[in-house]
Amino acid sequence: MKNDEKVTSRNYDSIAREYHDMRTKENPKGWFYNELLEMPATLELLGNVRSKKILDFGCGTGIYAKLLTKKGAIVKGFDISGEMIKIAKEENPNLDLRVGSGYKIPFREKFDIVFASLVVHYLEDWDKMFREVKKVLKTNGYFIFSTGNPVSEVGEKIRVGKKKYKALGINNYFRESKIRGVLKFDNGKGKFNKKISVCHRTYETIIKTIIRNGFEIVDYRDAFPIKKSKKLFPKEYEAYSNIPFFSVWKVMKK
Repeated sequence: MKNDEKVTSRNYDSIAREYHDMRTKENPKGWFYNELLEMPATLELLGNVRSKKILDFGCGTGIYAKLLTKKGAIVKGFDISGEMIKIAKEENPNLDLRVGSGYKIPFREKFDIVFASLVVHYLEDWDKMFREVKKVLKTNGYFIFSTGNPVSEVGEKIRVGKKKYKALGINNYFRESKIRGVLKFDNGKGKFNKKISVCHRTYETIIKTIIRNGFEIVDYRDAFPIKKSKKLFPKEYEAYSNIPFFSVWKVMKK
């Protein structure tokens, strides 16, 4: 296991139950950044999944796995976090869900779709990741992945009067490096702040990596919050209907 995955595993092992409860039990409105921002865009690119064989890359606690199974997909999955997988198996007792690495996928069969929700930005070596994905995809199969939008990742906060605003890409867009941040959430029983690091890449690097590894870009979305989030999360809706916080890519194995 590479160091980037060790760090990610430790982080999510330590908050697995709290994170799952926040996503599913303690927050019936849905967590804005997932259910109301990233998931709608990703599900749109997934399209009709009935009878499709899907590998959930970085399946976490099995939230997407359960949803896609209900939609008629044949789902298997893996995650670097053992604690997340324990919960995923509780939630999906009939699915084949394993602890595994994005650098060594623990399946060798072929899938129609590999999809990764908000996980690839933790990985430093995308060439190795794409090679692994290619091994388990059918020819003309799709790899669909969501990640931080390269523009908003490098925003800086600036002060205007007494307020702070996030300005996009002032100094660091071309500096490809780890960006340190904090995963913040409140599950109703307490607030959790977990330090995380993600790997920033420019659009140019992402596109060239996709092409270099034998994939073709067939669709793309800048995630936009769905309408009901305007009432439920007015501040977040206002911010992220103007700033492209997540990007979702649909690429095809040639």
